Amino acid sequence: MTGVLVTGGTGKTGSALVELLRGNGVPVRVASRNPSAHDPDAIRFDWDAPATHTAALRGMDRVFLVPPVESVDPMPPVGPFLAEAQRLGVRRVVLLGSAIVLPNAPGALELAARVRARPGWVVLRASGFMQNFLSPHPVGERIRRHGEIRTAAGDGRVGWIDARDIAAAASALLADPDIEPGARRDHLLTGPKGLSYQDAAAIINARTGRSVRVVTIGADEQAAHYRAAGMSADFAAALAAVEDSIRAGREDQVSTAVLDLTGRPPRTFAEFVQEHAGEWGHTGASEC
Repeated sequence: MTGVLVTGGTGKTGSALVELLRGNGVPVRVASRNPSAHDPDAIRFDWDAPATHTAALRGMDRVFLVPPVESVDPMPPVGPFLAEAQRLGVRRVVLLGSAIVLPNAPGALELAARVRARPGWVVLRASGFMQNFLSPHPVGERIRRHGEIRTAAGDGRVGWIDARDIAAAASALLADPDIEPGARRDHLLTGPKGLSYQDAAAIINARTGRSVRVVTIGADEQAAHYRAAGMSADFAAALAAVEDSIRAGREDQVSTAVLDLTGRPPRTFAEFVQEHAGEWGHTGASEC
């Protein structure tokens, strides 16, 4: 059997990719920590359980690779996984990387370099997800509950991208193993326009009628909010520090990669908001 192993197969990007690939008749194995009992092609996969890796890879010739979430160093579990994929003859790996590099996290850069070094393997460096503005992400949950965005990013802009456009780009690279990905081994994936949090709030206000304000805070306070949301201290601090980079303008990047790979432009933030307008309903929760 050949096909695509989708790690993180029940996540925002992975689930959309599974749907696209299966819609095109591509065999897919959905890997996740809690596989669905109703999907015969679902398999248990846990980065902390190496014994699950070989079983997930066996028989697959392509892999969509989602590294461990909320990790500042993905290499300890992912390095051996890639070695096993190479040993088993995997022809293509598409890594879901990030355009926004966490500070003091060289492991992510090392992982991307390792993938790029293999013929036919590709890195997708995705910008910030539009889905972050939806619950249960801390940003989206605060909008839903309190009608506000707290940020240390100032007026800095990000090329927010819909996870479904990331999935479409990955599908274009994974659907047919005989189509070479071309000379490029690294693609920056963004939406069509850089937007600040103030821009995003204005679009939500205009499209939904929900009043959303932006509150400026410091990076330390932001890290505390992320810890309160359940993130580890190291990851919370790194994620909050990213907002300093956004404020400085270093994440204001826009590319044509989605159009180049899929033949259609990425969704705008206004389109995304219109589609999800009902998900920012007021809960009546008190301010905190």
